[in-house]
Amino acid sequence: MRLTEFWDRMETRFGKVYADSVARDQVIGRLGSRTVHEALAAGESAKDVWRAVCEHFEIPLKDRH
Repeated sequence: MRLTEFWDRMETRFGKVYADSVARDQVIGRLGSRTVHEALAAGESAKDVWRAVCEHFEIPLKDRH
């Protein structure tokens, strides 16, 4: 998954402003207790980060694509 697709999914799910807040402020255990921005900066794949976000926020399987 490209970063542009990741951010499109984040904005679709959370809205543009809230998506940035989630990525900046929410610490996610599956990401090593890091935020989305920290995990991406550390080299985590966008696909793995998206999966972690989906699990953390309990996004239904049908809405994860």
